[in-house]
Amino acid sequence: MQPLMSSKPAILIVEDEPLIAMMVEDFLDILGYRTIGPADNVEGALDLVRAGGFDAAILDVNLRGGEVAWPVADALAEAGKPFMLATGGQSEAHPAHHAGVSVLDKPFTLDGLKSAFERLLAR
Repeated sequence: MQPLMSSKPAILIVEDEPLIAMMVEDFLDILGYRTIGPADNVEGALDLVRAGGFDAAILDVNLRGGEVAWPVADALAEAGKPFMLATGGQSEAHPAHHAGVSVLDKPFTLDGLKSAFERLLAR
């Protein structure tokens, strides 16, 4: 007999805009997910990836100070953690090894975030 899951998956949030990060946290809370973070830079995000304790992640590609979050995407892929990319409409070229990663366009809606995480976690 398998143990029952007592809670929804935990989601790592990597987002440098405080209002967007708070909105994502609120949406995920409404949907019953637990949240980790948010991290607003590559170093902080990598620390959270190494710490673990999450099931999936949402990753803003362009972070504070002109940082691009591909090292975080690489760490998530290496750790086997599913993730989606969040963009504000910029067409940042994806490295070839992340070409198949789902992209969620900002601004987010509750239903859009719900559908995106249901698809991501179903894989």
